[in-house]
Amino acid sequence: MHTLPFDFSRATGYASYMPEGSYGFQVGSICCTVLSDGYFSFPTPWFFPNADPGELTRALDKRRLPRESVLSPYTCLLIEIGRHVVLVDTGGGPSSPASGALVARLEMAGIRPRDVDTVVLTHAHPDHIGGALNPIGRPAFPNARYVLSEIEWDFWTAARTDLSGLHLPEDLKGAMASTARRCLGALRFQVEPIDGESEIVPGVRAIPAPGHTPGHLAILLSSEGRHLLNVGDAAVHPLHLEQPGWENAFDLSAGVAMATRRDLVERAAAGNMHLMAFHFPFPSVGRVAKLEAGGWEWSPGW
Repeated sequence: MHTLPFDFSRATGYASYMPEGSYGFQVGSICCTVLSDGYFSFPTPWFFPNADPGELTRALDKRRLPRESVLSPYTCLLIEIGRHVVLVDTGGGPSSPASGALVARLEMAGIRPRDVDTVVLTHAHPDHIGGALNPIGRPAFPNARYVLSEIEWDFWTAARTDLSGLHLPEDLKGAMASTARRCLGALRFQVEPIDGESEIVPGVRAIPAPGHTPGHLAILLSSEGRHLLNVGDAAVHPLHLEQPGWENAFDLSAGVAMATRRDLVERAAAGNMHLMAFHFPFPSVGRVAKLEAGGWEWSPGW
């Protein structure tokens, strides 16, 4: 089994419970299931590096959340439409002690790894691409094409990956880069890079959403007048919607990421869309509404 050289458990610890495993819903004629790959508990400053400490403490206390750490689910999206079985993100796999549940969740939903014909990678961070390989380092979904942005592919497979924009420990940056290179290298014969906004399968479109990483993607599902916008990691906590000026230390380009976040959330609100975010509290889907003071309120549920 491959593990990351960065010791997550030493750095942050992890919680002792597993979120609920799956939740199904329909987007028009599209059958969707969100599946938990697991979770991780990150140091709070990593999620809100520029937040005023007093404001952040009050916001966390109001929600009865811990001050020192943020429990962050890893939630993947299974899409079944026509003959297509599409998986958006693969979770962390063995990258942390409390992830790697995706394949079991899929099988509980009646989907075998060989049934998946398309895997969409919103980006190549370890918690999204780590589950793309099986324990012996081969593609976990052997019959799938792996779709990601061409910009993302070029960034992580370059001779040098510049992560200086991340306000994170250097050993973690190194682990992120090495995991992306290892996974993408093993997937190279099944990777299908895309350029710009693209239809993945009918009713499912990839939308460029840069900032978190250079080639980060959002995924839009549309059927029978209903929509779901999966923003990936454009926002990693509901407080990033309520306080749109609060940064995320995992964003490579904070200013671009905040502009992208605003554009995506405004699109969801204006189009009466449901919104999904990979790290939001399970089941990670809900609605957004504009707040008079600025920002947006997150209401979970379908």
